[in-house]
Order: sequence, then structure tokens, then C-alpha cells
Amino acid sequence: MASRTPSRLRAAARRPLWRIVLALVLLVAGLGGWWLSASGPTGRPYGETRLATGVKQGVYDRYGQLLDAHLAKAMPGVRLELDNSEGSLDNLARVTSGRDDFAIATADAVAQYTGPGREKLRAIARLYDDYLQLIVPAGSPVHRAADLKGLRVGVGQSLSGVNLVTRRLLAAAGLDPDRDIKPAFLGIGDAADELRAGRLDAFFWSGGLPTNALTALSEHVRIRVVPLSDLAEAIHLVEGGGTDAYRAATMPKGTYPNAEPQDAVATVAVPNLLITRADVNADLVQGMTRAVIDSRDQIGAQVHAAQLVDLRTAVYTDPLPLHEGAARYYRSVKP
Repeated sequence: MASRTPSRLRAAARRPLWRIVLALVLLVAGLGGWWLSASGPTGRPYGETRLATGVKQGVYDRYGQLLDAHLAKAMPGVRLELDNSEGSLDNLARVTSGRDDFAIATADAVAQYTGPGREKLRAIARLYDDYLQLIVPAGSPVHRAADLKGLRVGVGQSLSGVNLVTRRLLAAAGLDPDRDIKPAFLGIGDAADELRAGRLDAFFWSGGLPTNALTALSEHVRIRVVPLSDLAEAIHLVEGGGTDAYRAATMPKGTYPNAEPQDAVATVAVPNLLITRADVNADLVQGMTRAVIDSRDQIGAQVHAAQLVDLRTAVYTDPLPLHEGAARYYRSVKP
């Protein structure tokens, strides 16, 4: 006796193959990112979104972890996935390409970024400043950046904000970053390990204060932070967009209790921005903005730099305009 095929299966078999493929593509796309562009049944945003942070053991990485924990309570319908990256330049490419919806990036990196999708970039908040830190063994003959000539120097990963500003600092010091030093393209964790092992003479780092990886390094080997104040003006004369983002700054006394010197160290600082794209859902961005402001004390207890996040300064996001959702939040809390 001939077998019977259920009517639904017979109907499916008659459907054109392109319709089945299209349905599968739409299903996969829907599962892979933000589930709905509008609010969920409760009137609140829900779904999955992604935040690009930075290198492991860096301040961006820790800030992202703590923001994720806060967001789980503040917006329980939203699942935030954290992506480690090389840093600011990598983060900008990730956001403009749609790989990530949010990221942290330095203002100088934003200003000089000319990749595809540059016009889509929007800001959520100015967060805190990164301080430029040149780390050497305590007994090193290096007392200023110009003394690095011929030495093995960690310059950050190639797509990091550390690398961008390091090249500019070296140029301001009269050194060719490609010829006058032996560059090592390392993140903070690897650079600290290499210096401790004696395979690196110095390394640059750009991060909030204090950076846990440097605190840990100072507990195992005697290190010194080299002042960079002599470059605070000269760096503005180096070619490239965004040099006006740099300012003279001072690392407070005792930032790293086991490092030298124990006095304050004059250096250069640059602001960090939380960024997104213009097409990211406004309700989601508004919620993210609220979370950043509301979590300041909670995050600041562990990432001290985050204590500086403030409503009065968060809106100063030059060179990017605010996202519609962020602007909506700031209007709602304006006195």
C-alpha cells in the first residue's frame, strides 16, 4: 500500500527552494543580534547586544564587566555580550561594521578615524580620561621619552589607542617610531610579562588610573613611571587629526604604591567616549546611557577612573554628536 504524506509536508515540498532559504537566513539573522528594534511586551528594550571593550586586564575590559553586571539588573531583558579587542581603532571598525553595537574609544582615535561608516558614529557619554604612562624598570637609564632610542619598547597592539598616541608621543620626542626603537606590539598584560622577564626595556600604556595590571606588576618587580610633561605641547604639533584631544595632566601621588616615584607624575591625558551607531535602537541607547550614569559609584568602587563619570561632563562628546537616545536621556534628567 502506498504511504501517505501529511498535507503540511506535501505543501512544504511544493514551496520554491528560494523561499525556504530566505526564511532560514532571516531566522539566523534574527537570532544573531538585536531581536527587536522596538520595545518588548513590557515596554522595555530586550534582546542581545554587544559591547567591544579592549585588551584583557585593561581598564576597558574591567569597566565592561562591571557595566554588564549593572545592566543585568537595570535592563533585565537585555543580554550584553562583551568582546575583547585590540583597543580604540579596532573598536571603531567593529561598531561601524555592525559587529558590535557599543564600544569604548579615545577621542583622538575617533577624530582621526576615516574608515567606512564614519558618518554613522554617535556618542553616548564621555566617560573618563586615559593617562599616558611610560613604564620602565626602576634602575633604567630612561628618564624621558627621547631616551628610548635603540631600545625594545612596547607600543600597544596595532589597532589600539595606545599605539596611536604612542607613535605621536615618540614623534613629539624627535624619534621615528618605526626606526629609532625596536617596537613590540603588545597589550598591557603581555607587555608587563615581557618587562618582568627582562625581554622589554620599556612600554607605553594609556589607561584609567590605576590600571590593575600595572599595580600587579609593581608588586613583583621594581618599576618607575617616566614623566611625559615635556611632550604635552609638542604632541599638538604632530600630524594627524585629534591632537587637540590631548591635555597636560598629573597622575596623583601614590597611584601605584609600589612604583617609583611616589610623588605625582606629570603626563598627558585623553578622554574616553562610549560610542554607538546612529541606527542602534534609541530606547536601548537611552537605557544604556542611564546605566552608565547610575552605575558610576558601583563601578567606581572597583575602577577608580569611573568615579569621574558625571552628568555635567558626560554630554561633552566632541568630536561626535550624541545619539538620539542619549540626548533623550540627558534631556529627561536636566534640572
